[in-house]
Amino acid sequence: MLELSIALPVKAQNGGLFISRGMGSHPARKLTSWEVIFVEKGTLTIQEEENVFAVNAGESLVLWPQRHHVGVGDFPADLKFYWLHFDVTKEAHHGEWLTHLAIPQHVKVGDPQYMMSLFRQFLNEQESLQRSVALELALLLILQQIALGADHKTDTDDAGTVLAWKAQQLIRTQFHLPLSTSALAKELHCNADYLGRVYRRVFRLTLTDAIHRQRVRAAEKLLISDARSLKEVAGLCGFSDVGYFRQIFRKHTGLTPAAWKRRYCKEHINSA
Repeated sequence: MLELSIALPVKAQNGGLFISRGMGSHPARKLTSWEVIFVEKGTLTIQEEENVFAVNAGESLVLWPQRHHVGVGDFPADLKFYWLHFDVTKEAHHGEWLTHLAIPQHVKVGDPQYMMSLFRQFLNEQESLQRSVALELALLLILQQIALGADHKTDTDDAGTVLAWKAQQLIRTQFHLPLSTSALAKELHCNADYLGRVYRRVFRLTLTDAIHRQRVRAAEKLLISDARSLKEVAGLCGFSDVGYFRQIFRKHTGLTPAAWKRRYCKEHINSA
């Protein structure tokens, strides 16, 4: 069993979603990092050293570094699972161990839908041009769900965390619409002040800053890939005023939209 402290630095590497085509098998390999797998559909059968695990839908498996693992048989046609590699270092903050998580290697999670939403959030954050602390936050919440296992009972803190991630999902998908703390609270049927507090606790920023960050992230991609005018880009990203768009964009990137386009559009073309 992996004993993990929240104070222990955890570094997310990369993750993905595997969807079977009914052929092939999991390769034989020995990783230098940890890997967490969550099966959404079907059954993944995998052997690590002498142990064979049949991981069914709604279950997770943690593969240890420096251990050989290999798939048993071909991938089932209906198999679908998420995977995520991460590192754990040994230095704890201030030399103390805080809030230990006992993470079982193979367990059925209590809330599969929430688990899938965390993985999807990780994959969405992974696509960002600039690495975000949200990767580690999503990873820690995934590990927390594994530690809680099937006996998990939602308490006030967990309910607030779920609410915060629901708000984050709305921000990610509706940033181009007129969006505010009050609009999010109305959509989620909760108090706006409470939503703001739990979101700030989970993500360490305000809802307004989160909306701006998501809009700026979308603008970064449009400025690189499209030949739209600045007004069009601003409108597509939820800004009704171009001047305000410039102000927020510069606050979050350190560059004006025009300077960003000159710098990164050239890099994007040269790297193709």
